[in-house]
Amino acid sequence: MDTPARPLVYRLVIFLLSFAFLTVTVDAQTAAHHGPKLQNPIDVAYVKKHLRKAQPRLVLNRDIEKRLRQQLKTDPVVQNLYKAIQRDAAAIPGEPLLEHKKIGRRLLSVSREMLRRVNMLGMVYRIEKDPAILNRINDEVLAVCRFSDWNPSHYLDVGEMALAVALALDWTAGDLPKATIEEAEKALIEKGIQPSWPTENKNAWWAYGNNNWNQVCNGGMIAASIAIAERDPELAAKTLHRALDGLPNALHEYMPSGIYPEGSTYWDYGTGFSVITIAMLESAFGTDFGYGDFPGFLESATFRVLTNAPSGMYYNFADCGDRRGQNGDIVLAWFAKRTGNAAYFEQDRFLKPVDEMSRLSRLGGAGLVWVAQFEEKAEGSIPTAWKGDGSNPVVFFTGGPDDAHQYYFGGKGGRGTVNHGNMDGGSFVFELDGVRWAVDPGNQSYEDLEKTGFDLWGKKQNSQRWTLLTKNNFGHSTLTVNGQLHRVDGMATVTDFKDGAAPEATVDLTAAFGDLLASAQRRFVKDSPTSLLIEDQISPSDKTEEVTWQLMTTADVIIQPGGALLRQDGKSLRIENLSHPELRFSVVSLDPAPLALDRQIKGLKRIELRIPRWTMKQATETIRIRLAEGT
Repeated sequence: MDTPARPLVYRLVIFLLSFAFLTVTVDAQTAAHHGPKLQNPIDVAYVKKHLRKAQPRLVLNRDIEKRLRQQLKTDPVVQNLYKAIQRDAAAIPGEPLLEHKKIGRRLLSVSREMLRRVNMLGMVYRIEKDPAILNRINDEVLAVCRFSDWNPSHYLDVGEMALAVALALDWTAGDLPKATIEEAEKALIEKGIQPSWPTENKNAWWAYGNNNWNQVCNGGMIAASIAIAERDPELAAKTLHRALDGLPNALHEYMPSGIYPEGSTYWDYGTGFSVITIAMLESAFGTDFGYGDFPGFLESATFRVLTNAPSGMYYNFADCGDRRGQNGDIVLAWFAKRTGNAAYFEQDRFLKPVDEMSRLSRLGGAGLVWVAQFEEKAEGSIPTAWKGDGSNPVVFFTGGPDDAHQYYFGGKGGRGTVNHGNMDGGSFVFELDGVRWAVDPGNQSYEDLEKTGFDLWGKKQNSQRWTLLTKNNFGHSTLTVNGQLHRVDGMATVTDFKDGAAPEATVDLTAAFGDLLASAQRRFVKDSPTSLLIEDQISPSDKTEEVTWQLMTTADVIIQPGGALLRQDGKSLRIENLSHPELRFSVVSLDPAPLALDRQIKGLKRIELRIPRWTMKQATETIRIRLAEGT
């Protein structure tokens, strides 16, 4: 029996080993996603045949630069933005050269500053060919290329630095000293690309991940690979191939509607690197390989616009900043030039006097190119009621650009385990008359938390992350049951949406509560131009003890019979308790916040309506609260 059995055992071992290898490969490379892939013809022969030989070829090429120069002569928007770039570039020689100084585990601030300097100096050099600017670019490049490393343990740092050095080489187009070009290409290989190829034929985790690291790191590796393609075509080709293979895993997160699950700040980050990557591929190869047409990607520009509230704040869900800057949005400008939609082109902001603009973003040089490429093809319009599905679904109701009441509502589903997610399913923000009445506590400094040893990134039910007010349901305008945390993996979905004059949306929160409730449905209705109705239908379980309705605010609160009155900035808002007028609201001050590590927000408080189980007489309890303009 030994003789016939040996081939069978051999085949079984080979099958098991192959299956294990394929399982790891599929898990890493598809991240359990199913969807379209990018075209990926990249190999050494393709790179040698199709890569543009002449520089510049990253974002700029001969034809793109010709148009830019023409627009600089005639287009006041392009002229004004270029003046801001000149202003920022002129300040750089007065600053010290960059040094390898980490903040905690990150070199990211240094990489980002290098990218900003290259965008400013490099663009001015392309237009003016000033030898003094070239000398400063040379000094900047040599300084960072002589770092011991670019901090590969936190690969975002490498991704941004690699993009910066690649752009510096490309936009100077051979004008740097040959010794500098040699040193920079060597650094791109040894400090940039090679550390992205771990031993044992494994890929770096981010290469096929589903978050912004994928976009940033693969984008940096694409730039570096194009920059060193003639020096090491094999390394360039295999790195480019991996990037085009892995990028869809991050792009799937935009599907199907354009919601970016990590919030508006991270949309700017991840999408900013996506659009500069698309621009580099197009300028270098003449194609983006289907990147820009990936399902949901172009629609994400509408999501970005809708996250900008009349008050100047974002709908700041997830780990998002609170407020947008005053400058024009250059990432949106790429979408404007791609679609021709004027709603994505912030002309008024680009035309602000230069002395009123803040320092430009680190992609501002590339942004000038996109602004110069914009041609309006359709009158810009943004829907006043919009729903986006996906891993972190969001709905918006607005009054439109001419609304005298400045109505703004953003509500969401989702779950804590989404990238940069919080236990905030069912939460919302609400503005009226330019005042944010219902607030999201937003984000807080990662470094301030991490340096204490705090485990910020755990996603289990008992992870430390959920002790923070910014991360748990106690800090959001949602429901809480029995004073317990939401289920970290309990997905809240938007099950119904209607637009029109009185839009509404329903969020199924059942999964967020596990067995604490039999079901929970939250319905939002814009029932007038100055009010929002929140209706919760609760079916208790045998474990339900108490349901708490919550609203987070920084306004002054006056408790009244049947509700409460909020006052802020000379305005007022009524909270009407339509369903339980016999129960009184209470106010919990969160200034100071419960934990020393919590974000401290001036005047923050939680308005609560606590409904004990014993008061629920029906199989389904309905909570109806109306927020309406005060008198």
